[in-house]
Amino acid sequence: MKLTESPFRLAFARIFSKLKKNGFFSSIGISKHLHLTFDFGIVFGVVGAFIFFMGFALLLPMIIDFIYQEDTWMAFLISALISFFLGGSLFYIFKPKRELKNREAFLIVSLTWLGLSAVGALPFVLTNVLSSYTDAFFETMSGLTTTGATIFGGITDLGQKNPDIEMLPKSLLFWRSLAHWLGGMGIIVLSIAILPLLGFGGMQLFQAETPGPTADKLTPRVQNTAKLLWVVYAGFTLVEFLLLWIHPSMDWFDALNHAFATMATGGFSTKNGSVADFDSVYIDVIIIIFMYLAGVNFALHYRMLTGKFDAFLSNRELRFYTLVSVGSAIFISLSLFFQSGLSLGDSFRYGGFQAISIITTTGFGTADYDIWPSIAFIVLVLLFFTGGCAGSTGGGVKMIRWLILIRNSFKEITQTLHPKAILPVRIGRYTVEPAVIRTVLSFFILYIFIFATVAVILAFLNIDFLSSIGASIACLGNIGPGFASYGPTDNFASIPTLGKWVLSFAMMIGRLELFTVLILFSPKFWRE
Repeated sequence: MKLTESPFRLAFARIFSKLKKNGFFSSIGISKHLHLTFDFGIVFGVVGAFIFFMGFALLLPMIIDFIYQEDTWMAFLISALISFFLGGSLFYIFKPKRELKNREAFLIVSLTWLGLSAVGALPFVLTNVLSSYTDAFFETMSGLTTTGATIFGGITDLGQKNPDIEMLPKSLLFWRSLAHWLGGMGIIVLSIAILPLLGFGGMQLFQAETPGPTADKLTPRVQNTAKLLWVVYAGFTLVEFLLLWIHPSMDWFDALNHAFATMATGGFSTKNGSVADFDSVYIDVIIIIFMYLAGVNFALHYRMLTGKFDAFLSNRELRFYTLVSVGSAIFISLSLFFQSGLSLGDSFRYGGFQAISIITTTGFGTADYDIWPSIAFIVLVLLFFTGGCAGSTGGGVKMIRWLILIRNSFKEITQTLHPKAILPVRIGRYTVEPAVIRTVLSFFILYIFIFATVAVILAFLNIDFLSSIGASIACLGNIGPGFASYGPTDNFASIPTLGKWVLSFAMMIGRLELFTVLILFSPKFWRE
């Protein structure tokens, strides 16, 4: 049976046609925005495939449960079966048979991340670890988007005490970290790499999910590109796991979870005190190195590993990222040395770690930066608005956008002095197209607007000024810990229910680079 002849699809179309003909959409003011030419069937079919794939991921924590005998396997099995049934049903009913359009790809990516977070939250509820689905959804969205903001270890706005991280079953700790790792490189990118049935429309999905102004293809086929990126990603994770495991402070489980969280720039730890609880210079240094590597474009890593050193070393975004990382780490460390009374070694240890952790949006903590001297704290807050390189697992604005903004600002100054001069914006040997500059400027304006809007909503919920700002930028930038009441030694449990849903949405917007989600709210998106 051809796709267009599917009885389910025909029934779906007839329902919408009938509602439109009877004036239902006109009565609620959206008649101009819904059209049958937009193929919801293919959207549901592809989303169903991704939800089905999530079922296999939900089975993996059962292995951890069997090792540690914690009796949580049934919760993960039920969650996996729900994922298989829901995803499989959608894919069977609406199985796509053609290439995706750009509009459909945007909708698919947004719905996929919502659907996977909804399904991924089930184990927290089914194990009775959390009584609130809101908290479970927040934790799962925080994991998948590699934000690392947690509700564990705190008291909710309803007065319920969420368990400390050390009290969680090992299987749930593993699930949190696995969610990081899957979301780091991108669930859709992974699916494109390993599921041949999703080879159609792969580039559209790849571009919609990949962080940065443009998606960097390593090969003509997007499937091969996705595979190569994941091979590099998994390889770095394995190396870090082994380097952490050899230290006596970490067993294999702690090493695996922190390797997942580091390479995904996520920040979920197996300890309430994060990396600080291990109190090891060696562990701090290893994690610093791999946080830095995770903040680099993985396409550059591949080129370096294949012998193309010039492409790696000459990349201007990488140079700028390295300059900001090293410069801010040194500045913060010296300010701690001169103003906090720490030794020079400890100043560089803690200052360097937190600088790299915030720049890469990992969010691990080895110190309470809320009590640092003002100059160190202010610089660290500014780093909340940076982010790693495009094509990395880091969140935030991204270094390439800041580099374009800076170059364009200098160009405008020169243009004022020489109005008739033709002054292109260059990044290395390449000229930045005016369309890209406009997109970057729009992104920055929207980023600040969304950050401010979320902060205002939180303030409306009786959260103080600094805490509202800290929580907003921490979630939108996928950083994890903020400052004030939601700093590195605190958690997000006390945020009201509405605030948690708003912050969950902010995490998704930040992970999908604003436009992928916000375009769905444009009336033009739904028009023919």
